[in-house]
Amino acid sequence: MAEIIYMPKLSDTMTEGVVAEWTKKVGDEVESGEILAEIETDKATMEFESFYDGVLLHIGVAKGETAPINSVLAIIGEKGEDVKKILADAEKETPAPEKKAEVKPEPVKVASKIEEVKAVAAPSQSITDTNGRIFASPLAKKMANDQGIDLSSVKGTGENGRIIKADIDHYKPYASPSGKRAFVGTESFTDEPVSQMRKVIATRLAESKFTAPHFYLTIDIDMDNAISTRNSMNEIEGIKVSFNDIVIKACGLALREHPTVNSSWMGDFIRRNDHIHIGVAVAVDEGLLVPVIRYADGKELTSIGAEVKELAIKAKTKKLQPAEWEGNTFTISNLGMFGIEEFTAIVNPPDSCIMAVGGIKQVPVVKNGHVVPGNVMKVTLSCDHRVVDGASGAAFLNTFKEYMENPVTLLLK
Repeated sequence: MAEIIYMPKLSDTMTEGVVAEWTKKVGDEVESGEILAEIETDKATMEFESFYDGVLLHIGVAKGETAPINSVLAIIGEKGEDVKKILADAEKETPAPEKKAEVKPEPVKVASKIEEVKAVAAPSQSITDTNGRIFASPLAKKMANDQGIDLSSVKGTGENGRIIKADIDHYKPYASPSGKRAFVGTESFTDEPVSQMRKVIATRLAESKFTAPHFYLTIDIDMDNAISTRNSMNEIEGIKVSFNDIVIKACGLALREHPTVNSSWMGDFIRRNDHIHIGVAVAVDEGLLVPVIRYADGKELTSIGAEVKELAIKAKTKKLQPAEWEGNTFTISNLGMFGIEEFTAIVNPPDSCIMAVGGIKQVPVVKNGHVVPGNVMKVTLSCDHRVVDGASGAAFLNTFKEYMENPVTLLLK
């Protein structure tokens, strides 16, 4: 008996998949446990194993094509079986899901260019007054400015040689009397198909932004102690701790004290999570992935650092497994390493909060009544008001601030 294999749901947000590669072709023998195909989801490219022995009789989704989950992916059976009859029988028993027509525009690769147009013969110079101002109508001036046209190179045909709209419309570039060149830009663009990852990011974040009532809380953190503590730790052979590792640990401990912020909106109820799993946003070529540091409050700084590095590499090479990106109860987005001082982030469902971490900036601060150089980091907490109130979010941020400004306490917990 032939077995029909359907497009699997390989992640919690997957609605359709792309076949990145077939490792078998029609007519090949297949054994249970062998890799049959590589399937691209919205988060990773994953190997898909066969659960059956037999011959690959039919491929329902060609390499590079997109299909919704539960659509026919392949058929495995005995050589010579009637594939058309198998498909027809399957359709009678369970109507095949409607396959969405996906329009994939071919990339339009048109190189942008600016062409310098040289003069053949310069027309008469524009008319100016005794102060050197060019006679031109306000509309002509605006059009010339928008198009990058040097008015001194335009001959006016209006009253007393005034430059008018028609002169700009009929203007032909040439070298101006001042020696400047006029330029003509060629408009161009490239259309690229939207990846599975980008589609899901667009859908989930739009739902979050327009469904969850966001509010934002920002706090300044004195990073002088964090800098000196980190430097001291990194002087120890074999130890390498980043500011991001310190942020994750401090956040985990603060969440332990403020479980309301570690909650999830579930529609009909609010889930108060006892465990603390922190998602760490990682930028990849096609968008954003959020691998999860599980039980972050109980891990040492060096363990957190090693885990973040490993997961970031997997994210960028599309090797993350579902267990590594699912289950977050809170999310951190850190753009400090990109020179961003302050920003706000969109809540990552089902979390109720996400913390945006900016870079460390040296600024004047007041200490003991004196203005001295200080190192300050801004963090902004985005909150879902359905779960977290302003006072709860502020209390969490102040606890986080205490841990960051006294990082030795992170080593004791």
